[in-house]
Amino acid sequence: MADALASCVSSLRSSNKLLASSISILDSGVNDFPRMVKVLQTTRHFELLPTSTLATAQASLLASITPEIASLLSRVETHLDRLERREQALIARCDLLEGRLSHGEEGGSEAAAGSRGRNRASEGDREALRLKQMRGKKERLAYAVERLVMQAQQKERQLRMSVAGK
Repeated sequence: MADALASCVSSLRSSNKLLASSISILDSGVNDFPRMVKVLQTTRHFELLPTSTLATAQASLLASITPEIASLLSRVETHLDRLERREQALIARCDLLEGRLSHGEEGGSEAAAGSRGRNRASEGDREALRLKQMRGKKERLAYAVERLVMQAQQKERQLRMSVAGK
């Protein structure tokens, strides 16, 4: 019986050594897990999107920007029309006041001749003023178009960022 117990004890000790050896091997493998997690962790630097997603995003951006651009252009046109009518009204009032001054002055033909000369000069001045105003209008419209293009580009970037974030 002592032999049987001795063999059981020796078998138990060998199992205990094998278990201790297995624990040390597992312990060395588990201790490396935090480093392995960082090594195996992937980082996305660029996200690839299918062309259909980009086309959809561009179409939605175009659909949202087009009405805004149209409304801004119509507002600019109405404002320019209003300014043009005001300019014509001021020119007509100026002509009327010049006519009153020329008829009210005493001096006869000299005053009338001077007034005619001023009218010719004032017509040239009016054309120069009109040309200057048209250049200003062109610059304002170019600025408005540039601003709208920049807004469209900003919305494109925001849309790309929102699509990339999803």
